[in-house]
Amino acid sequence: MPRAELATVVESLESALPGQVETDPELLRPFTTDRSGHRSAGAPLAAVYPRAVEDVQAVCRIASEAGVPIVTRGAGTGLAGGAIGGPGEIVLSVRDMDRVLEISGENRLAVVQPGILNGALNAVLAEHGLWWAPDPASKDISTVGGNIAMNAGGLLCAKYGVTREAVLALKVVLADGTLLEVGHRTVKGVTGYDLCALMIGSEGTLGIIVECTLKLQPLVAGEITTIGAYFGTLEAALGAVAEVTRQGHVPAIMELMDRPTLDCVARFTGHTADGAAYLLVQCDGPGAGATAGQVAEILRAAGARAEVTTEPEESKRLVGVRRGAFPALEAMGTLLVEDIAVPRDKMGAAFAAVRRIEEKYGVMIPTSCHAGDGNLHPTFVFTGRDVPQEIWDAAGEIFATALELGGTLTGEHGIGLLKRRWLGDELGAQQYALQREIKRVFDPRGILNPGKVFSE
Repeated sequence: MPRAELATVVESLESALPGQVETDPELLRPFTTDRSGHRSAGAPLAAVYPRAVEDVQAVCRIASEAGVPIVTRGAGTGLAGGAIGGPGEIVLSVRDMDRVLEISGENRLAVVQPGILNGALNAVLAEHGLWWAPDPASKDISTVGGNIAMNAGGLLCAKYGVTREAVLALKVVLADGTLLEVGHRTVKGVTGYDLCALMIGSEGTLGIIVECTLKLQPLVAGEITTIGAYFGTLEAALGAVAEVTRQGHVPAIMELMDRPTLDCVARFTGHTADGAAYLLVQCDGPGAGATAGQVAEILRAAGARAEVTTEPEESKRLVGVRRGAFPALEAMGTLLVEDIAVPRDKMGAAFAAVRRIEEKYGVMIPTSCHAGDGNLHPTFVFTGRDVPQEIWDAAGEIFATALELGGTLTGEHGIGLLKRRWLGDELGAQQYALQREIKRVFDPRGILNPGKVFSE
């Protein structure tokens, strides 16, 4: 689009939303990247900060009429490049749409704007004896709208599910400014196609989430019991995980870290990584202590040195070993954080494949795992800003392995920019074409997050 026409678009935005439009290239620079490390070719045309649904509708009408792309952005904590803005694009930041609109204890729901932080919401809900279960590692800095747009996962998924299980209804603004309400406030609702579920995980390609009705849980009663266990081999740890599941236990958290990840954490924190694998288990709810005791017996029978605690500070320390993985890896260089998921009985094969690929390409791939649900995070560590070709080649082999094992390209991070070249491998030609047709129904001009998810 000619520069003069783009200038007219910016003028229209500034007229419709005075004081809510940013055009300074230096202030726009943060929008060119996210926590994936990927970076766009240059700054976006403008960033807009709507405060109300009507503001979002105005932005969409202006952009739709001019054919200018819109990239919706929450806190920029994504790991797939899904909310990165580039030249000629409008970044629509929901930063200022961060209010809690309603809390209903009787219905166990809350209605919130998309820009509220996950952790901040739960701090408010705790005063009402409630909480929202999604628990991504970035929960203190990621937005609820971003959690929903990416169908975020986290440490608690094995017991409480991914974000989709915690959303009842949404208000969504379509590309032309139309406001669409999908889902139900009721516990049950099976009217027509489930467009609410379709919007969850759509990565900003179908519409802009402007209001969220969330399904809440009562605060967990009783003590939380945490187990930190070191194993002599990764295989022993995986065997213990399988036995915990086989015996019917469903911990709230069951996280596994391999030796390369532990070595990185040890260098970063100064604490000794005393084993070839670390398994973090946390049990909550009534009977948590008894369940944790039984789990600890399973782990010790598999050769683990297991520490069990109900003390909050000790629990924080044990959980901190796992939560410290990402910052420890970040301190070592540039990261490409991946998130394949495989059937739980194939986790051993997936870890073994990562080791083979690591040796083949001579690259470093520390790997941690949401062991309760089979979601692995092979993390590539390298120097420089751009991902080297050998890293992409190694990642491609890991993705192919995940599919061969009956798994998926992504368990929780989404496709974004980083995995779009492999999406067709998983979906197949027919489903890939059908999904692109669905995109066209909601966004005929293709202005919502273009280039993300689907390759051009």
